Amino acid sequence: MRQIVLDTETTGLSAETGDRIIEIGCVELVARKLTGVNKHFYLNPDRDSHEDALKVHGITREFLQDKPRFPAVVDELLAYLEGAELIIHNAPFDLGFLDKELELVGRPPLRTVIGGVIDTVVMAKEMFPGKRNSLDALCDRLGVDNSNRTLHGALLDAELLADVYINLTRGQDALLIDVGPGDAGTTLEGVRVDLRSFSLPVIEANEQELAAHEGVLQQLDKASGGKTVWRQAAVA
Repeated sequence: MRQIVLDTETTGLSAETGDRIIEIGCVELVARKLTGVNKHFYLNPDRDSHEDALKVHGITREFLQDKPRFPAVVDELLAYLEGAELIIHNAPFDLGFLDKELELVGRPPLRTVIGGVIDTVVMAKEMFPGKRNSLDALCDRLGVDNSNRTLHGALLDAELLADVYINLTRGQDALLIDVGPGDAGTTLEGVRVDLRSFSLPVIEANEQELAAHEGVLQQLDKASGGKTVWRQAAVA
């Protein structure tokens, strides 16, 4: 399965009232692995960003003056996205803007080109009901490093969302083994292995390993002033 994690930055919140896309960032996943085959565009919207939007992304009209307009990149973008499943955080927002840009150049909606859409906001609300599910909140909750995200940027946000998505969908009851490519024309994404079918050996620690382990416990006990849980449990 080829997936594209996509994010946009815009001049404001409403494509229907004239706001435009100013940045598109795309990160490719194949078999849940980053391929490095990404796309990134800055776009000249021929208008200023709203003040609140500018505070979010910091991309000025002056910076975008020499950047291409959407019609100049549409063919490259659609060829890249064709057939892929898109992963988007709050998909209606980005899809609404992309469809408006496509409409302005006489193209059909994006869903006629792609293979489907996964909205990570919907996923997160199902997994974490009642909690904040912004991209920053999910990064914090799932242990994804977002320390470089001082302002929103489409490519950086897509890269972070790729990590968030993998963490959101990582099952704990299966072992996925990368078995490489299969026969010509096929791709194996992994093999689900039932570990109950294996008789796993139990390897006991030897005397040297036990002594080393005891030494580490003693150091921890000393550092805590004798308050380690295992010492207290032994006394009780």
